[in-house]
Amino acid sequence: MLRRSPLPGPLRAALRIGRPADIWYKSALSGVVAMAVPYAALLAADRLDLALYTSAGALCALFGHDRPYAARARFLALVVLGMTASVGTALATAALAPSPAVLVAVAAVLAAAQKTACDATRTGPPGHIILTFVTASACFAPQRAADLPLHTGLTLACGLWAWLVCMAPALVRPHGPERIAAARALEAAARLARAHTAEAGDPANPGDADRARHAAWQALLRAPATVRAHVHAELALREAAPHGRGGPDAGRSPAAGPAPAGGPWQAWALELRKGRPLPGEAPAAPGPGAVPPGPLPLPLLLPTGARVLTGSALAGWASLACGVGHPYWAVVSAASVVQAGGAPSWQRALQRVLGNLLGVALFAALAPLMHTGHAAMVLAVLVLLAGAEALISRNYWLGTVCVTPMALLLTEFGGSRPAGELVGDRWTDTLVGAAAGLLACALVTNRRAADRVDAAVVRVSEAHAAALAASAGAGGHEADRARDRLAAALVDLREAADAAAGEWRQRTGPGERVARAEHEGHRALASLARGRAPGGGAAPM
Repeated sequence: MLRRSPLPGPLRAALRIGRPADIWYKSALSGVVAMAVPYAALLAADRLDLALYTSAGALCALFGHDRPYAARARFLALVVLGMTASVGTALATAALAPSPAVLVAVAAVLAAAQKTACDATRTGPPGHIILTFVTASACFAPQRAADLPLHTGLTLACGLWAWLVCMAPALVRPHGPERIAAARALEAAARLARAHTAEAGDPANPGDADRARHAAWQALLRAPATVRAHVHAELALREAAPHGRGGPDAGRSPAAGPAPAGGPWQAWALELRKGRPLPGEAPAAPGPGAVPPGPLPLPLLLPTGARVLTGSALAGWASLACGVGHPYWAVVSAASVVQAGGAPSWQRALQRVLGNLLGVALFAALAPLMHTGHAAMVLAVLVLLAGAEALISRNYWLGTVCVTPMALLLTEFGGSRPAGELVGDRWTDTLVGAAAGLLACALVTNRRAADRVDAAVVRVSEAHAAALAASAGAGGHEADRARDRLAAALVDLREAADAAAGEWRQRTGPGERVARAEHEGHRALASLARGRAPGGGAAPM
C-alpha cells in the first residue's frame, strides 16, 4: 500500500517534482556555448569585470527553443533588442541617477514593463525573469557615461552570438522543432488514453485527461501542416477521446488497428524525435502554418504589471531600509513571485524561498572556489547554468537551487566580497522580496482576470462557429485553419481559467460556461481531425 504524503494538498502541489522538459538539454547547451565563448575571451584579456554585460546578451540563448526556426529567428531578434535596450536604460540610469531609491524605482518600472511585454507576446520560459535579473543588476553596477557605448555594445554583440548559436541547428535538422512538437502531441495523446482508462477505474482522480489534452493541443499549435506527422497526432488525439468527449464515433482509426491504451503513438513519437519518417508520411506537403494563440490584449495584463511594479518597488526600498548591499535581489525576488493569479503567486513565493535557502547553502559549499581563480568560477557558473536548465522544468524551486549560487558567483566577477555577507544579503532579500510580492498581490486586485476568461469563452464560441462553417463547406486549407483557430482559442481559455484561479476579491468566474466551451470545443476538434463536421450541440454561448 502506498503511503500518503503528510504534506497538505496545496503544499504538496507546490513542491511536487515533475518530469524534466524533453528538450531541456537544447537550451542548456545553447546557454553554455553562448556564455562560454565570451567568458573565454574575457579570461584571456583579464577583464572578467565585464562579465555582466556579456552575460546579458548570452542569456538570450535560453529563449525560443520550442519555435520553428523561421519564427525563432524573428523572436530571438526581438529578445536581443529588448535585452540591449533594457540594459542600456539601466546603465544610463546607473550613470545619472542621484540616489539608490531612484535606481530601485527604475528597476521596478523595467521589471513591470518586461513582465507585461513577455506575457503579452507569450514568450514562454524563462519569461521575463532573466531580463529582470540582468537589468536590475545593471541598475546598480558602477557606471560612467563614457563607458555606456562599450558596455551596451558588448550586450548587443553577445546577443547576436546567442542568436547564431540558437539558429545553428537549422543547418542539420531544419524541421526539428516541428517534428518535436508533433512528437509531444503524440506522447500527450498516449497519456490522454491512459488517463481516461485510469479515471474510468478510479473516479477520485479526475483532471489528468484534461491536462494531457491541453498539452497535446498546445504542442500541435507548434507543428504546421508542412509536417505530415501533424495529421498522425491529430488522429491520435481523436482516437484517445472517449465516447463522452470525442463524440459517438470516436473509435479507433482503421489504419491504426486495435491497440492498448496509448496505442502506437509512443513509438511514432520516438521515430519523430529520431528524425525518421512515419508510415505513409510524405517528405513535405504544402499547407497552411499553424495558428498559435495571438498576443494578449494589453488592458488585461495591466493589473499584473501594476503588481510587479508595486511589489518590486516596495521590496527594493525595504531592502535599502534594512541596509542590504544588493537591493536589486529583492526587486528580482518580488518580480518572480508575482504571477497572473493569486494562488500561483503563493506557490511561487514558497518555491522561491525554499530554492534560495538551499541555493545559498550550495553557494557556501562552493565558496572556496572564489580563492582558486577566475577560471574555476567561470566553470562553476557554466555547470550551474546547465543544472538550472535541467531542473527548473521539474519544479521552479529545484532550478532555483542552481540559479542562486550562479547569481552570487556572477556578483563576484565584479569584485570579491565575504561569502557570509553575500549569503546574508541574499537570504534577507529573498524574504523581503517574497513578502513584498505577496503584499502587492493583495493590494492590487486583478479584477480583469474574470474579464479575460469571459473574452476567451467568446473567442472559443466564435472559433467553434467558424469551424462548423468551414467543415460544412469546401474544407481543405480553410478547414485546417479553422481547426487551428479553435485549438488556439481553447488553449487561451484554459490559460485564462488557470490564471484566474485563487484570485482575491473578484466576482465568481463563469465556471459552467468554461466547462461547456471546453467540452464542445474538444468534441469539434476530434471530429475535424477526421475531416467530419463537429457533431452534437451548438456552439457554446
